[in-house]
Amino acid sequence: MRLDLIAFLTATLIAFQARVNGELSHLLGNPIQAATVSFGSGLIVISVIAIFNKGMRQGLVGIRKGISGGGLKRWNLFAGMLGGIFVAIQTNTVTVIGVAVYSVASISGQTASSLIVDALGLAGGERKVITFRRIFASLITVLAVLVSVWDRIEANDLSLFPVALAGFAGAIVGIQRALNGKINIYSGQHWTTSLLNFIMGTTFLILLTAILIPAGRYELQPLPATPWWIYTGGVLGVIYIAYSASIVQQLGVLASTLLSVGGNLFGALLIDWLFPVAGVRVSIWLISGICLSFLGVIVGGVSSQQQKR
Repeated sequence: MRLDLIAFLTATLIAFQARVNGELSHLLGNPIQAATVSFGSGLIVISVIAIFNKGMRQGLVGIRKGISGGGLKRWNLFAGMLGGIFVAIQTNTVTVIGVAVYSVASISGQTASSLIVDALGLAGGERKVITFRRIFASLITVLAVLVSVWDRIEANDLSLFPVALAGFAGAIVGIQRALNGKINIYSGQHWTTSLLNFIMGTTFLILLTAILIPAGRYELQPLPATPWWIYTGGVLGVIYIAYSASIVQQLGVLASTLLSVGGNLFGALLIDWLFPVAGVRVSIWLISGICLSFLGVIVGGVSSQQQKR
């Protein structure tokens, strides 16, 4: 199978993960517990992999050396907490706005936050100038969000708050990726960085659950026995990490990013068409917004590629 097709299909797992986590949240009636279960299952899978992967253990040694040498700041290690926040927002919003709108809003947030992240050089590389083309790309993706939900706004059947939350979640991912890039410099591989992310994210969500439940915000619910696929969110995340880490080295960052966005949006559209949540429909506005979002990423990607030359 062609590598670019594998990259595209792998990216659809992001959309499926959003649907899975959203359904788990709906059945539990507790989005924070759903996020904890999803992150925790991913931690179990990647911890088992770590037992048989010597390179992952060596990566942890590299991280410790980076901290002791002062090159890696301790606060960088909290990137996984941002992942926990992302999944918590995901489980809260997907059941309200649908996977497709969530994906468009999330990509918009990622594109916008990338401007600041690159300008500050948080990933550990060279700082990138905020050019007009990159600003234009960000504006396109923000416009894509409005276009995607325009018909639902006119019909007064959608609150913009969950859409804004999805955009905020995407912005968090942009920052998390930058911090992970910094950690990767010292870990030497993506798997170790992913293990650290799952540890920190799961710990954060467990602590959050321990705070919110006694406060009366949520009640701890028994886990439903069926359907079985609601517990695959963590596994899907680990599979995506495994393939994306290897594909990016062969296709390059630009091609991988564009294929990732395309696969994510295609998967999101397919899910909302075949397995929609209540009140979600696929309209020409949503399809147009998805096309605009992809266009924004292409414009921003071409701009970044030109800066490297």
